[in-house]
Amino acid sequence: MPYDDIVLEAEDKMEKAVAVLADELRGVRTGRASAAIVDGLKVEAYGISNPLKSLASITVPEPRMILVKPFDPGTIEAIVKAVQKSEIGLTPQSDGKIIRLAVPPLSEERRKQMAKLVKENGEKAKVSLRNIRREANGTADSEEKGKELTEDDAQRTKDEIDRLIKEYEAKVQDSVDKKTKEIMEV
Repeated sequence: MPYDDIVLEAEDKMEKAVAVLADELRGVRTGRASAAIVDGLKVEAYGISNPLKSLASITVPEPRMILVKPFDPGTIEAIVKAVQKSEIGLTPQSDGKIIRLAVPPLSEERRKQMAKLVKENGEKAKVSLRNIRREANGTADSEEKGKELTEDDAQRTKDEIDRLIKEYEAKVQDSVDKKTKEIMEV
């Protein structure tokens, strides 16, 4: 595998790891209502597990309220159960047509728990990035041993991978810092 392919593959995987982190952070409560808090919830309806966003429209009419309007009123009970079983900490109120989720302000203790969760997610992403680096460096070493890469190209590959890991770890840290700041704001 040529030098460019190893670097491009590693960069692609790192980009995906950062995207996964961004998705995880979107669902973390900050004290303000956001459709992202609930849109990924899995709801048991029609005999299978569906994401909530495929069963209902989710809107945020005011800063502390999320409205969930099912496309099929028959799924209201299943949606209510899914919200109650989830760990988002919201209590659903249903009138038979619409489910209202009041988002209470976070207590200081809960804010710290959420910030800790964000930090843990960031660390998982960094571990993932390091695993990608190890895999790419291993590929470069094996290509060098197989005489498909010169020693200089193998070293250049490792240097480029190191540059990428610094860049993507900075992106992860930036995302974690922004989300933590958002959580800790009163």
